Amino acid sequence: MDAPPEGTVESESCNEIEDEKSGFDCQSVPAYLNSELRRKFLQQMVKALPPVVQNRITVLKNLQLEQLKIEADFFEEVSKLERSYHLKYQLLFDKRKEIIEGTGDPDVEKPNWKEPELNSQDKEDARGENLRDALRDNTKIPKDAKGIPEFWLTVFRNTAILSAMVQPHDEPAMRKLTDITINYNSGRSYTLEFHFDKNEFFTNPVLTKQYVLKSTIDPEDPFSFEGPEIYKCTGCTINWEKKMNLTLKTIRKNQKHKDRDTMRTVVKHVPTDSFFNFFNPPEVPANEEIDEECQQILATDFEIGHFLRARIIPKAVLYFTGDIVDDEDDEDEEFEGEDDDSDDDEEPPAKGQKAPDNKKQSSNDCPNQ
Repeated sequence: MDAPPEGTVESESCNEIEDEKSGFDCQSVPAYLNSELRRKFLQQMVKALPPVVQNRITVLKNLQLEQLKIEADFFEEVSKLERSYHLKYQLLFDKRKEIIEGTGDPDVEKPNWKEPELNSQDKEDARGENLRDALRDNTKIPKDAKGIPEFWLTVFRNTAILSAMVQPHDEPAMRKLTDITINYNSGRSYTLEFHFDKNEFFTNPVLTKQYVLKSTIDPEDPFSFEGPEIYKCTGCTINWEKKMNLTLKTIRKNQKHKDRDTMRTVVKHVPTDSFFNFFNPPEVPANEEIDEECQQILATDFEIGHFLRARIIPKAVLYFTGDIVDDEDDEDEEFEGEDDDSDDDEEPPAKGQKAPDNKKQSSNDCPNQ
């Protein structure tokens, strides 16, 4: 039987799943349907069930809704607990800042953990010429250096999602980044605070980015609730020094006069990629729809805000040392050559449809929620 055109669900589809005894056959859901059509198909399938079975499903969904309400209360309690524990974390973060800045030099200590031993292949790789050259380029810090130079810039470089944000022209300013802290505000919001030493680029000692979360159940779509999620963010105004705005680039263009045979140079300042665009997110007016490009920008922004709060700030030293390696290339390599046992007969997605994406990040995906 030919598949119906994409974007439609024929009335016969529900008839196909009917059975004289049960009224439906779960195995008859067409595999070619994308997620949206599959959802509509399953809704129609439920409507084809006997009324007594439909009522049982209604009761189950009512129970599910009650569970979601309890789950929302759970996340509110988690938020309160997180804020109370943050005060304990902050004592350690303050010590970390002193060591990084060099305002407090610690006593010599032995590690309280067991260092992993390198096997013969790892040792051979570490002696490779390319790695020796890289080490030589990255070990120019003087022996009498104060604190840990370029600590936060190195953390950014070692993290895929953050390193893509920092442009070469940003690095002199990022070298002045001395700390990143979290300030929990009243309600369900927090502010990331980026502390900078005095620099030639801007006068702000602290740049801020506020994120607002919600953990309530949407009455229009209650079953989509998956826990707290960021839904709004606000940046700050950067007080740039004259001609030092890193988010703009200067373009000079020669322009010929229409009547006279003379030339002039037109100077324009146009937006350019920069980490500091992070502090100027798109404004989204209330109750207004936003286009797909803006949605994508905000989705990435929310992901970065969550990543900084939940991963980078609590575990910065592990990203600096490489104990945590966040590299998208490595993730791809892990799956290379591992699909030998897959079903060769599996059909690709139909034309115009996307392959299923199982990667989804929620704001409650780590213990340091």
